Amino acid sequence: MLSSTLAILAAAPTVWAAATLRARASPQAFASSSDGSHKLSEIDAPVSGTGDAGGASTWKLSVKDQSGKKQTITGFGATVTDATVTVFNSLSSDKLSDLLNELVTPAGANFQLLRHTIASSDLSADPAYSYDDNGGKADTDFKSFGLGDRGTAMAQMLKKLKGLQSDLTILGTPWSPPGWMKLNGVLMGNTQNNNLDPNHAGDFGKYLAKYLDAYKSEGVDIDAITIQNEPLNSRPGMPTMYVFADESGKLIQNNVGPALRDAGHKTTVWAYDHNTDKPEYPQTVLDEASEFVNAVAWHCYASSLDWGVLTDFHNKNPNVDQYMTECWTSSQTGWSQAADFTMGPLQNWARGAMAWTLGSDKNFGPHLSANDGPCTTCRGLVTVDTATGNYNFEVDYYMMAQFSKFMPKGAVVLDGTGSYSYGDGTGIQSVASVNPDGSKTVVIENKFSNDVYVTVSLESGAQWSGSVLGNAVVTWVLPA
Repeated sequence: MLSSTLAILAAAPTVWAAATLRARASPQAFASSSDGSHKLSEIDAPVSGTGDAGGASTWKLSVKDQSGKKQTITGFGATVTDATVTVFNSLSSDKLSDLLNELVTPAGANFQLLRHTIASSDLSADPAYSYDDNGGKADTDFKSFGLGDRGTAMAQMLKKLKGLQSDLTILGTPWSPPGWMKLNGVLMGNTQNNNLDPNHAGDFGKYLAKYLDAYKSEGVDIDAITIQNEPLNSRPGMPTMYVFADESGKLIQNNVGPALRDAGHKTTVWAYDHNTDKPEYPQTVLDEASEFVNAVAWHCYASSLDWGVLTDFHNKNPNVDQYMTECWTSSQTGWSQAADFTMGPLQNWARGAMAWTLGSDKNFGPHLSANDGPCTTCRGLVTVDTATGNYNFEVDYYMMAQFSKFMPKGAVVLDGTGSYSYGDGTGIQSVASVNPDGSKTVVIENKFSNDVYVTVSLESGAQWSGSVLGNAVVTWVLPA
């Protein structure tokens, strides 16, 4: 069994959807359910006070809305992969416009945090590529550097998204540098000596600076990067590179950070970008490269996942930001997957969470075709039927939108009590927000099969009560 604290958030000004604005005058409630009967649907609003449970099961949550200020929220979203760009661009211009507006504006999910793949990932069509392959030969002058068709398409898609959401924060992550920079000399296909050649450490920094230059020339400023996706994951069937913790710290301090600074980029560097079971890795990076590193990126794939690691890490590094930057969604994951990997990190000092991946086709691609590497069952928050030109929002989209639509960039998490999960996975978890006009947002995840009557007590004295649907995520928007 595990226990988590209820969190509540205080927000800076932002543009909200009309439904949210109306919440200033009266309470509202919205729900997304496991069976798809509710999809950000408006339901009966909570009432002031304790109300009448009518014989239903009850649950109590409390919030320190006066004394428990925690981290500031950056946003929520997903990773834009080559697969995402390919399937989105298969849509008609009108449908693409509608989709992008639904994803990143207050009229829809209001995603304000996106990650993108720097060149090829496993969710790219064959062949894998970097921005300077040069036939496998060293190109230290970068005369062959170029985004290519797919890199240019990626930059153009990010520009469209940024144009719709000016507060969008974009993180860039490479799966591998060009093969000629590595000891084994290949982009993928060989895990022996799958490490950066120390003789090309300087070139690696320049490569990332040139990537930022190229995207800027396409009209996209990248806010942050990690230097390697999953640095402890070396696989032959996809681009990867193994990077030791002390090596990562030295690369950032001596090569990547100075290269970005000298090129005039304000892009920051986030450490690690891997699982919660190795917190000593980002600690080592911070100890060696704190001049350039201001945040840590975490994934959800540890065999014994414990988001409490983020709280432990915060207690040792109170001025370092943390993010959940990757967790997969699939037909194989449960209805609550996206809610779980958003809720847990928020309760433990993360400033945002992102799904893997934003978009795919109905066959979980396009993806690389090699064995031992590519994810062949990763499903986007949006799936596109490329044959018919239509798209569909999957259950994971709605579960994330229960947070992102009502929690704008600038929110500040506050402490509280009452969230609890039993050993069989049932229970109630919650996180919430106080907005600049004094209104409040409370997101409640109910993993019991039955409805539960929940009462939320604020430290400031107010109480609100209402029914939370079984196997669903419900968001309350409360007046000041």
